[in-house]
Amino acid sequence: MAAHRKLPQRPFSGLTARTAATLALAGAATATGFDGAAHAEPQLTPAQVKAKVDTLYREAEAATEKYNGAKEKSGTAERRLSALQDEVARRQETLNSARNALGSIAAAQYRDGAMDPAWQLALSSDPDRYLDDAALAERAGDRQAAAVSRVRRQLREIEQLRGAARIELKSLRSRQAELNRQKRTVTGKLDEARQLLARLTPRQRSEVTGAGAGGPSARASRSAADPRQPLEEAAPAPAPTGRAAAAVAYAYGKLGSPYVWGATGPNAFDCSGLAQAAYRAAGISLPRTTYAQINAGRRVSRSELRPGDLVFFYSGISHVGIYVGNGQMIHAPNPSAPVRVAPIDQMPFAGATRVA
Repeated sequence: MAAHRKLPQRPFSGLTARTAATLALAGAATATGFDGAAHAEPQLTPAQVKAKVDTLYREAEAATEKYNGAKEKSGTAERRLSALQDEVARRQETLNSARNALGSIAAAQYRDGAMDPAWQLALSSDPDRYLDDAALAERAGDRQAAAVSRVRRQLREIEQLRGAARIELKSLRSRQAELNRQKRTVTGKLDEARQLLARLTPRQRSEVTGAGAGGPSARASRSAADPRQPLEEAAPAPAPTGRAAAAVAYAYGKLGSPYVWGATGPNAFDCSGLAQAAYRAAGISLPRTTYAQINAGRRVSRSELRPGDLVFFYSGISHVGIYVGNGQMIHAPNPSAPVRVAPIDQMPFAGATRVA
Protein backbone atom coordinates (compact mmCIF):
# COMPACT_ATOMS: atom_id res chain seq x y z
CA MET A 1 0.00 0.00 0.00
CA ALA A 2 2.82 2.34 0.79
CA ALA A 3 4.21 1.84 -2.70
CA HIS A 4 1.01 3.02 -4.23
CA ARG A 5 0.46 5.97 -1.91
CA LYS A 6 0.53 9.34 -3.77
CA LEU A 7 2.65 12.02 -2.32
CA PRO A 8 0.63 15.10 -1.37
CA GLN A 9 0.93 17.99 -3.92
CA ARG A 10 2.11 21.08 -2.18
CA PRO A 11 0.76 24.39 -3.38
CA PHE A 12 3.22 26.95 -4.76
CA SER A 13 4.78 28.92 -2.06
CA GLY A 14 4.40 32.68 -2.18
CA LEU A 15 7.96 33.04 -3.45
CA THR A 16 7.54 30.41 -6.14
CA ALA A 17 4.26 31.93 -7.32
CA ARG A 18 5.78 35.39 -7.51
CA THR A 19 8.71 33.97 -9.50
CA ALA A 20 6.37 32.31 -11.96
CA ALA A 21 4.31 35.44 -12.37
CA THR A 22 7.45 37.49 -12.93
CA LEU A 23 8.67 35.08 -15.58
CA ALA A 24 5.27 35.12 -17.28
CA LEU A 25 5.19 38.91 -17.33
CA ALA A 26 8.75 39.06 -18.57
CA GLY A 27 7.90 36.65 -21.37
CA ALA A 28 4.85 38.70 -22.34
CA ALA A 29 6.85 41.90 -22.28
CA THR A 30 9.55 40.33 -24.40
CA ALA A 31 7.00 39.08 -26.89
CA THR A 32 5.34 42.49 -26.97
CA GLY A 33 8.70 44.14 -27.41
CA PHE A 34 9.58 41.97 -30.37
CA ASP A 35 6.15 42.43 -31.87
CA GLY A 36 6.38 46.21 -31.43
CA ALA A 37 9.84 46.29 -32.93
CA ALA A 38 8.51 44.43 -35.96
CA HIS A 39 5.82 47.06 -36.57
CA ALA A 40 7.40 50.28 -35.25
CA GLU A 41 8.26 52.87 -37.87
CA PRO A 42 12.01 53.42 -38.02
CA GLN A 43 13.19 56.73 -36.62
CA LEU A 44 14.66 58.85 -39.40
CA THR A 45 17.70 60.99 -38.84
CA PRO A 46 17.50 64.70 -39.73
CA ALA A 47 19.66 63.97 -42.78
CA GLN A 48 17.22 61.29 -43.96
CA VAL A 49 14.27 63.60 -43.34
CA LYS A 50 16.01 66.32 -45.36
CA ALA A 51 16.63 63.93 -48.26
CA LYS A 52 13.00 62.78 -48.26
CA VAL A 53 11.61 66.31 -47.88
CA ASP A 54 13.84 67.62 -50.69
CA THR A 55 12.59 64.84 -52.96
CA LEU A 56 8.97 65.54 -52.04
CA TYR A 57 9.42 69.25 -52.70
CA ARG A 58 10.96 68.55 -56.12
CA GLU A 59 8.10 66.22 -57.00
CA ALA A 60 5.56 68.74 -55.73
CA GLU A 61 7.19 71.50 -57.77
CA ALA A 62 7.12 69.39 -60.93
CA ALA A 63 3.41 68.73 -60.28
CA THR A 64 2.90 72.45 -59.59
CA GLU A 65 4.26 73.34 -63.02
CA LYS A 66 1.93 70.78 -64.60
CA TYR A 67 -0.90 72.29 -62.56
CA ASN A 68 0.06 75.77 -63.79
CA GLY A 69 0.08 74.54 -67.38
CA ALA A 70 -3.29 72.81 -67.00
CA LYS A 71 -4.73 75.94 -65.38
CA GLU A 72 -3.49 78.10 -68.25
CA LYS A 73 -4.98 75.74 -70.86
CA SER A 74 -8.20 75.49 -68.88
CA GLY A 75 -8.48 79.29 -68.87
CA THR A 76 -7.87 79.43 -72.63
CA ALA A 77 -10.51 76.76 -73.27
CA GLU A 78 -12.96 78.60 -71.03
CA ARG A 79 -12.43 81.86 -72.92
CA ARG A 80 -12.87 80.11 -76.29
CA LEU A 81 -16.06 78.45 -75.08
CA SER A 82 -17.42 81.77 -73.83
CA ALA A 83 -16.63 83.44 -77.17
CA LEU A 84 -18.38 80.64 -79.07
CA GLN A 85 -21.43 80.87 -76.83
CA ASP A 86 -21.58 84.65 -77.36
CA GLU A 87 -21.32 84.18 -81.13
CA VAL A 88 -24.10 81.56 -81.10
CA ALA A 89 -26.31 83.99 -79.16
CA ARG A 90 -25.65 86.79 -81.68
CA ARG A 91 -26.33 84.52 -84.65
CA GLN A 92 -29.49 83.21 -83.00
CA GLU A 93 -30.78 86.75 -82.54
CA THR A 94 -30.18 87.53 -86.23
CA LEU A 95 -31.84 84.25 -87.20
CA ASN A 96 -34.89 85.00 -85.06
CA SER A 97 -35.32 88.39 -86.78
CA ALA A 98 -35.12 86.74 -90.22
CA ARG A 99 -37.62 84.09 -89.20
CA ASN A 100 -40.04 86.72 -87.93
CA ALA A 101 -39.83 88.56 -91.26
CA LEU A 102 -40.53 85.38 -93.22
CA GLY A 103 -43.40 84.60 -90.89
CA SER A 104 -44.99 87.98 -91.62
CA ILE A 105 -44.74 87.41 -95.39
CA ALA A 106 -46.22 83.92 -95.10
CA ALA A 107 -49.13 85.25 -93.03
CA ALA A 108 -49.84 87.96 -95.60
CA GLN A 109 -49.89 85.39 -98.43
CA TYR A 110 -52.26 83.22 -96.47
CA ARG A 111 -54.63 86.16 -95.97
CA ASP A 112 -54.54 86.97 -99.71
CA GLY A 113 -55.63 83.43 -100.57
CA ALA A 114 -52.73 82.82 -103.02
CA MET A 115 -55.05 82.43 -106.11
CA ASP A 116 -53.52 80.77 -109.16
CA PRO A 117 -51.91 83.49 -111.39
CA ALA A 118 -53.81 82.32 -114.58
CA TRP A 119 -57.19 82.76 -112.92
CA GLN A 120 -56.14 86.14 -111.49
CA LEU A 121 -55.20 87.27 -115.05
CA ALA A 122 -58.48 85.97 -116.53
CA LEU A 123 -60.64 87.65 -113.88
CA SER A 124 -58.68 90.89 -113.73
CA SER A 125 -60.56 94.03 -114.87
CA ASP A 126 -57.18 95.55 -115.87
CA PRO A 127 -54.92 92.83 -117.42
CA ASP A 128 -52.08 95.24 -118.19
CA ARG A 129 -51.89 96.44 -114.62
CA TYR A 130 -52.10 92.85 -113.37
CA LEU A 131 -49.10 91.83 -115.49
CA ASP A 132 -47.09 94.71 -114.02
CA ASP A 133 -48.10 93.65 -110.51
CA ALA A 134 -47.22 90.01 -111.27
CA ALA A 135 -43.70 90.98 -112.37
CA LEU A 136 -43.27 92.91 -109.12
CA ALA A 137 -44.56 89.92 -107.11
CA GLU A 138 -42.12 87.62 -108.90
CA ARG A 139 -39.24 89.85 -107.93
CA ALA A 140 -40.57 89.93 -104.35
CA GLY A 141 -40.73 86.14 -104.46
CA ASP A 142 -37.09 86.01 -105.50
CA ARG A 143 -36.20 88.17 -102.51
CA GLN A 144 -38.20 85.88 -100.23
CA ALA A 145 -36.43 82.84 -101.65
CA ALA A 146 -33.10 84.52 -100.99
CA ALA A 147 -34.25 85.29 -97.44
CA VAL A 148 -35.20 81.66 -96.90
CA SER A 149 -31.80 80.60 -98.23
CA ARG A 150 -30.07 82.97 -95.80
CA VAL A 151 -32.05 81.55 -92.89
CA ARG A 152 -31.05 78.03 -93.86
CA ARG A 153 -27.39 79.07 -94.08
CA GLN A 154 -27.60 80.76 -90.69
CA LEU A 155 -29.09 77.59 -89.20
CA ARG A 156 -26.16 75.55 -90.55
CA GLU A 157 -23.62 78.06 -89.21
CA ILE A 158 -25.24 78.09 -85.78
CA GLU A 159 -25.20 74.30 -85.64
CA GLN A 160 -21.51 74.33 -86.59
CA LEU A 161 -20.80 76.84 -83.82
CA ARG A 162 -22.73 74.72 -81.34
CA GLY A 163 -20.70 71.69 -82.40
CA ALA A 164 -17.46 73.63 -81.84
CA ALA A 165 -18.77 74.74 -78.44
CA ARG A 166 -19.50 71.12 -77.48
CA ILE A 167 -15.95 70.13 -78.44
CA GLU A 168 -14.55 73.07 -76.46
CA LEU A 169 -16.65 72.14 -73.44
CA LYS A 170 -15.29 68.59 -73.59
CA SER A 171 -11.76 69.98 -73.77
CA LEU A 172 -12.45 72.29 -70.83
CA ARG A 173 -13.71 69.42 -68.69
CA SER A 174 -10.62 67.38 -69.56
CA ARG A 175 -8.36 70.30 -68.58
CA GLN A 176 -10.24 70.74 -65.32
CA ALA A 177 -9.87 67.03 -64.52
CA GLU A 178 -6.12 67.29 -65.15
CA LEU A 179 -6.04 70.39 -62.96
CA ASN A 180 -7.66 68.50 -60.09
CA ARG A 181 -5.31 65.52 -60.51
CA GLN A 182 -2.23 67.73 -60.32
CA LYS A 183 -3.70 69.63 -57.36
CA ARG A 184 -4.15 66.36 -55.46
CA THR A 185 -0.57 65.37 -56.29
CA VAL A 186 0.85 68.68 -55.09
CA THR A 187 -1.13 68.77 -51.86
CA GLY A 188 -0.32 65.12 -51.15
CA LYS A 189 3.43 65.67 -51.54
CA LEU A 190 3.39 68.83 -49.44
CA ASP A 191 1.34 67.18 -46.69
CA GLU A 192 3.81 64.30 -46.54
CA ALA A 193 6.71 66.75 -46.31
CA ARG A 194 4.97 68.65 -43.48
CA GLN A 195 4.42 65.43 -41.56
CA LEU A 196 8.11 64.51 -41.87
CA LEU A 197 9.23 67.96 -40.72
CA ALA A 198 6.81 67.82 -37.78
CA ARG A 199 8.81 64.92 -36.33
CA LEU A 200 11.86 67.11 -35.93
CA THR A 201 12.72 69.55 -33.20
CA PRO A 202 12.52 73.25 -34.11
CA ARG A 203 16.33 73.38 -34.34
CA GLN A 204 16.45 70.33 -36.61
CA ARG A 205 13.70 71.76 -38.81
CA SER A 206 15.63 75.01 -39.10
CA GLU A 207 18.73 73.11 -40.24
CA VAL A 208 16.81 70.90 -42.68
CA THR A 209 15.04 73.85 -44.32
CA GLY A 210 18.22 75.90 -44.61
CA ALA A 211 17.49 78.48 -41.93
CA GLY A 212 20.14 77.28 -39.51
CA ALA A 213 23.23 79.18 -38.54
CA GLY A 214 26.06 79.37 -41.01
CA GLY A 215 26.35 78.59 -44.69
CA PRO A 216 24.96 80.34 -47.76
CA SER A 217 21.41 79.17 -47.12
CA ALA A 218 21.40 80.78 -43.72
CA ARG A 219 22.87 84.01 -45.04
CA ALA A 220 20.29 83.99 -47.80
CA SER A 221 17.56 83.51 -45.22
CA ARG A 222 18.82 86.45 -43.19
CA SER A 223 18.92 88.47 -46.37
CA ALA A 224 15.33 87.49 -47.07
CA ALA A 225 14.33 88.76 -43.65
CA ASP A 226 15.71 92.19 -44.52
CA PRO A 227 15.42 92.87 -48.27
CA ARG A 228 17.16 96.21 -47.85
CA GLN A 229 20.42 94.41 -47.04
CA PRO A 230 21.18 91.89 -49.81
CA LEU A 231 24.04 89.46 -49.47
CA GLU A 232 27.47 90.92 -49.95
CA GLU A 233 28.37 88.18 -52.41
CA ALA A 234 25.06 88.66 -54.24
CA ALA A 235 25.15 92.44 -54.56
CA PRO A 236 23.37 93.27 -57.81
CA ALA A 237 25.69 93.55 -60.80
CA PRO A 238 24.72 95.87 -63.66
CA ALA A 239 21.94 94.39 -65.80
CA PRO A 240 22.45 94.51 -69.57
CA THR A 241 19.13 96.27 -70.28
CA GLY A 242 16.68 98.49 -68.47
CA ARG A 243 13.99 95.81 -68.51
CA ALA A 244 16.33 93.20 -67.07
CA ALA A 245 17.30 95.68 -64.36
CA ALA A 246 13.60 96.30 -63.60
CA ALA A 247 12.96 92.55 -63.28
CA VAL A 248 15.92 92.14 -60.92
CA ALA A 249 14.79 95.13 -58.84
CA TYR A 250 11.30 93.63 -58.56
CA ALA A 251 12.74 90.30 -57.41
CA TYR A 252 14.86 92.03 -54.75
CA GLY A 253 11.76 93.85 -53.58
CA LYS A 254 10.00 90.51 -53.02
CA LEU A 255 12.67 88.92 -50.81
CA GLY A 256 11.02 87.30 -47.82
CA SER A 257 7.66 86.78 -49.58
CA PRO A 258 6.16 83.35 -48.87
CA TYR A 259 6.16 80.48 -51.32
CA VAL A 260 2.62 79.43 -52.27
CA TRP A 261 2.21 76.94 -55.08
CA GLY A 262 0.24 78.33 -58.02
CA ALA A 263 0.77 81.95 -56.88
CA THR A 264 1.97 84.76 -59.14
CA GLY A 265 2.08 87.62 -56.63
CA PRO A 266 1.95 90.29 -55.56
CA ASN A 267 2.42 88.93 -52.04
CA ALA A 268 3.21 85.22 -52.61
CA PHE A 269 4.82 83.23 -55.41
CA ASP A 270 5.86 79.87 -56.72
CA CYS A 271 9.09 79.74 -58.71
CA SER A 272 7.70 80.39 -62.20
CA GLY A 273 5.15 82.81 -60.74
CA LEU A 274 7.99 84.97 -59.40
CA ALA A 275 9.77 84.99 -62.78
CA GLN A 276 6.53 85.87 -64.55
CA ALA A 277 5.67 88.64 -62.10
CA ALA A 278 9.18 90.15 -62.23
CA TYR A 279 9.11 90.46 -66.00
CA ARG A 280 5.49 91.57 -66.05
CA ALA A 281 6.64 94.48 -63.87
CA ALA A 282 9.32 95.13 -66.50
CA GLY A 283 6.76 95.19 -69.32
CA ILE A 284 7.45 91.71 -70.71
CA SER A 285 4.86 88.92 -70.81
CA LEU A 286 6.26 85.49 -69.97
CA PRO A 287 4.51 82.11 -70.21
CA ARG A 288 3.27 80.63 -66.96
CA THR A 289 5.33 77.44 -66.69
CA THR A 290 9.05 76.75 -66.36
CA TYR A 291 9.10 74.43 -69.38
CA ALA A 292 7.57 77.22 -71.50
CA GLN A 293 9.64 80.03 -69.97
CA ILE A 294 12.93 78.39 -70.95
CA ASN A 295 11.89 78.82 -74.59
CA ALA A 296 10.66 82.40 -74.18
CA GLY A 297 13.99 84.06 -74.97
CA ARG A 298 17.46 83.40 -76.33
CA ARG A 299 19.32 80.51 -74.75
CA VAL A 300 22.59 81.44 -73.08
CA SER A 301 25.31 79.28 -71.55
CA ARG A 302 26.20 79.35 -67.89
CA SER A 303 29.40 81.28 -68.65
CA GLU A 304 27.38 83.98 -70.45
CA LEU A 305 24.94 84.67 -67.61
CA ARG A 306 23.98 88.29 -66.96
CA PRO A 307 21.63 89.74 -64.30
CA GLY A 308 18.03 89.28 -65.32
CA ASP A 309 18.62 85.97 -67.13
CA LEU A 310 16.30 83.14 -66.14
CA VAL A 311 18.13 80.08 -64.81
CA PHE A 312 16.50 76.64 -64.84
CA PHE A 313 17.15 73.47 -62.87
CA TYR A 314 16.60 69.69 -62.92
CA SER A 315 16.14 67.50 -65.97
CA GLY A 316 12.40 68.17 -66.16
CA ILE A 317 12.95 71.98 -66.13
CA SER A 318 10.85 72.13 -62.96
CA HIS A 319 12.49 75.09 -61.19
CA VAL A 320 13.48 78.62 -62.21
CA GLY A 321 15.28 81.53 -60.62
CA ILE A 322 16.28 85.06 -61.68
CA TYR A 323 20.02 85.48 -61.98
CA VAL A 324 21.36 88.53 -60.11
CA GLY A 325 25.10 88.17 -60.73
CA ASN A 326 28.09 86.69 -58.93
CA GLY A 327 26.77 83.14 -59.18
CA GLN A 328 23.59 84.06 -57.26
CA MET A 329 19.90 84.02 -58.08
CA ILE A 330 16.65 85.06 -56.45
CA HIS A 331 14.03 82.31 -56.39
CA ALA A 332 10.98 80.98 -54.56
CA PRO A 333 12.30 77.67 -53.20
CA ASN A 334 9.48 75.76 -51.47
CA PRO A 335 6.86 76.11 -48.70
CA SER A 336 9.56 75.89 -46.02
CA ALA A 337 11.53 78.84 -47.36
CA PRO A 338 10.53 82.34 -48.52
CA VAL A 339 11.76 84.11 -51.64
CA ARG A 340 15.49 84.35 -51.11
CA VAL A 341 18.94 84.74 -52.64
CA ALA A 342 20.77 81.47 -53.25
CA PRO A 343 23.76 80.18 -55.24
CA ILE A 344 22.86 78.70 -58.62
CA ASP A 345 25.07 75.69 -57.92
CA GLN A 346 22.66 74.69 -55.14
CA MET A 347 20.65 72.64 -57.68
CA PRO A 348 21.41 70.74 -60.92
CA PHE A 349 21.71 73.44 -63.60
CA ALA A 350 19.58 72.70 -66.70
CA GLY A 351 19.89 75.86 -68.80
CA ALA A 352 19.30 79.60 -69.04
CA THR A 353 17.48 82.04 -71.25
CA ARG A 354 17.69 85.79 -71.78
CA VAL A 355 14.34 87.52 -72.31
CA ALA A 356 15.46 91.16 -72.09
